[in-house]
Amino acid sequence: MLTDEAIVKIKAGDGGAGVVSFRHERFVPKGGPDGGDGGRGGDVYLICESNVHTLSDFSRKKEWRAENGQNGKTKKQHGRSAQPLFLKVPPGTIVILEDEKKVLSDFKNPGEKVQIACGGRGGWGNAHFATATRQSPVFAQKGEPGEEKTLHLELKLLADVGLVGLPNSGKSTLLSRISNARPKIADYPFTTLEPNLGVVKIEDQELVVADIPGLIEGASKGKGLGDKFLRHLERTKILVHLIDVNSQNLAKDYQIIRDELKIWNPLLLKKKEIIVLNKADTLPKKEAEKIAKAFEKEIKKSVLIISAVSGEGIGKLLREFVS
Repeated sequence: MLTDEAIVKIKAGDGGAGVVSFRHERFVPKGGPDGGDGGRGGDVYLICESNVHTLSDFSRKKEWRAENGQNGKTKKQHGRSAQPLFLKVPPGTIVILEDEKKVLSDFKNPGEKVQIACGGRGGWGNAHFATATRQSPVFAQKGEPGEEKTLHLELKLLADVGLVGLPNSGKSTLLSRISNARPKIADYPFTTLEPNLGVVKIEDQELVVADIPGLIEGASKGKGLGDKFLRHLERTKILVHLIDVNSQNLAKDYQIIRDELKIWNPLLLKKKEIIVLNKADTLPKKEAEKIAKAFEKEIKKSVLIISAVSGEGIGKLLREFVS
């Protein structure tokens, strides 16, 4: 199951404490201070990994802590600094500082790495405080605390093409026809309960296509599968709007989805749109063409006719992706 949102607490490591210590050697009865400094606490980094696809690790574990630095030692030995903590996120992850609602990072490319919390500096041991007038300091510093942050992680899939439409319009079937994806397919609404991604090869190009679970009227306000997946359309370049050619009211079906996109984010309506009447295999060819022409006249936009089952019109649709 795709986990595309999580709120987590991040804590960098505290610095180790400095030590109060004096030399105690057989022939040096009044040895000077030799307390070592504490080690630095571990930093916390987020790193973008191509083999990570969801935020499920952060859904299961709500708090992440780096190690603390080691306390100083005698003989002016420094405590060991802690190793940094690396947390992996998928491409498309947006990191928001929860308290300030401030975007800290937007990961798009694998390998990107961001320090998200800084470990505390280690405290000085008493050897650090010895002077000509204060030869035997009996105090040392505590380590500084590591940074703490509450992060809101939000995943927006990085896809070139988004498939949208009412439930059972054939989006999953189309994705399985044109790509290597194998989503669950059945003839009833809400078969798809999470976005599916597929890679489509067109000539010398590869495009990522996302099948967004069926939207219904009121989806932008949480109805049906709700607004859970609408965010995944925001990064797409092209929206393919699938409509069942057998619908009793094609224009209404089309407008329902358009209205939900507009409510969620008006910028979605500015993306390139390909309007497709699907399931042409269920009607005689001339009847499907007649329906398409009437629909084009009503909405004043071009319409393609395809069958995701038989493959009719698929080549023309794919050419539209790269034109």
